[in-house]
Amino acid sequence: MFPGMGRINPKQMAQMMRQMGIKTEELEAERVIFELKGKKLVIENPNVTAMDIQGQKTYTVMGTAKEESKGFPEEDIEMVAEQANVSKEKAKKALEKNDGDIAAAIASLKK
Repeated sequence: MFPGMGRINPKQMAQMMRQMGIKTEELEAERVIFELKGKKLVIENPNVTAMDIQGQKTYTVMGTAKEESKGFPEEDIEMVAEQANVSKEKAKKALEKNDGDIAAAIASLKK
């Protein structure tokens, strides 16, 4: 809540925001991924709100973040290597080239 405004219910808050020209929209996101230097933050089933304030979009993400390394899981590398009948190194490069998309990595190696 905002300081000095007492207790305001969500409907009143939404109405006040509309009066100030702030549009809000709840987004039905399944996952939000923040790619940081050397790692990723993954939020599964987040609550995401988009706010449009004078043409500037702002997103609010709420949920529990799980930290992941930027590398690919060993299982993914092994699966691509087996399916495309290539070395793990070639499989890893194909995954990098295809942004981690296993099916696309396999398809690119079978061409």
